[in-house]
Amino acid sequence: MVYGDNKDAETSAPAFTEADSIPSSKYPSMHSDPNLSMNSFQSEDDFPMRKSSASAYTSPTNSFDPSRMSSEGSPMMMSPWNQSASPFSNPSWSYTDDSQPPATLVGSLVREEGHIYSLAARGDLLYTGSDSKNIRVWKNLKEFSAFKSNSGLVKAIVISGEKIFSGHQDGKIRVWRVSQKNPAQHRRSSTLPTLRDIFKASIRPRNYVPGRKNKSALWIKHSDAISCLSLCEEQGLLYSASWDRTFKVWRISDSKCLESVKAHNDAVNSVVTGPDDAVYTGSADGSIKLWKRKLQAKVTSHEFVKALQTQECAVTALAISPSGTIIYGGSSDGMVNFWDNGKKEMAHGGVLKGHKLAILCIVTAGNMMFSGSADNTICIWRCEGAVHTCMSVLTGHTGPVKCLTVEKDGEGEGGEARWKLYSGSLDKAVKVWSVCDRPAVAPGETGHPPSWDSVPSVSDHSVSSSQSHS
Repeated sequence: MVYGDNKDAETSAPAFTEADSIPSSKYPSMHSDPNLSMNSFQSEDDFPMRKSSASAYTSPTNSFDPSRMSSEGSPMMMSPWNQSASPFSNPSWSYTDDSQPPATLVGSLVREEGHIYSLAARGDLLYTGSDSKNIRVWKNLKEFSAFKSNSGLVKAIVISGEKIFSGHQDGKIRVWRVSQKNPAQHRRSSTLPTLRDIFKASIRPRNYVPGRKNKSALWIKHSDAISCLSLCEEQGLLYSASWDRTFKVWRISDSKCLESVKAHNDAVNSVVTGPDDAVYTGSADGSIKLWKRKLQAKVTSHEFVKALQTQECAVTALAISPSGTIIYGGSSDGMVNFWDNGKKEMAHGGVLKGHKLAILCIVTAGNMMFSGSADNTICIWRCEGAVHTCMSVLTGHTGPVKCLTVEKDGEGEGGEARWKLYSGSLDKAVKVWSVCDRPAVAPGETGHPPSWDSVPSVSDHSVSSSQSHS
């Protein structure tokens, strides 16, 4: 089950006509049915204590023990979910100062009109998408402007230059531009695919492919909801993933669809681009796949390389570290697997167990990774080499954390990087957090015992999904 992104969900918001902008007046509450009841979650007492583990070969036969707890082979007894004494009397790392928490809540943005499904930030502007059909723009924690679409649920937002792309439940991508005369006004410049491209493609029978309910459809159109948008700025490309089991490649300059790839056997929930022309997709069929982008005779194509993971649980979110060396994959079982791409062969690095319910979103910044979950929390992870430490767990939301985005926010007093983290939830609120990328300190300095939540695999070889999944 894919929390918050069930492809059988139907929106119940009334239809609006397409318009350029909408005033900032308050709208009545409009709800969709994300098939995720916030009142149906069990209490914390109903869940077992969270454990941490790493993929590792534990015997001469190279067999993986899925029941292995991290405490058996690493100093992880001090995780946030295990407050028992550590068997290690001399921990090698600790937090820097109790008086300086790694994250603080700056403020909350609330509009009683719909669940928050998508976020995008640039500079001092924040764009929020919901199931109310409205895309709102915030500046300095205040509403700056808003615009609407007739499609309903806004599932993804990305920004490229002067263009703002929004992916919708109806399978279309809408392109918006900011008015040069009035920065608060946004106008829709086009819809992908464009009417011109649809007309040109429709006259050729070879452009039709099998679609939903055994009906044919044009290959340049998504036949189901868009789940994710991702940019490859270097190549000027936009990627869209959909519940129709495909991802499509668009050229940003002329809005042309270059390719459609039948990627998975179930809904594609996430697509991200990496260095060296790599593209990663995660699906409800439980797999994460690596694709290689190729350009031959001015024709862009994508070739399947390998599957990083195949499991029963749906893959719900993907992210890549800023360096491009670590790939994170969140699943509906609440775990985050990661792979290290810094060596000749991509190796499974371990499993991060910081959540009780499904992972719904992941973002990265600097040495940090942020994971949002259906358990209403956000885990802040810091990567030290191949080891990830859970620095903090943010508990401000009262509903599933559906989307995250992060922006650089200067430096702290000690020169450490600071980040502004935005979190959107199905509780209809967006929260703004100030996060400090504060490194751990050596023993003997001020601090308290660490919360270890992962260790690297002891083998440099890739670990199969059956070994890495517990």
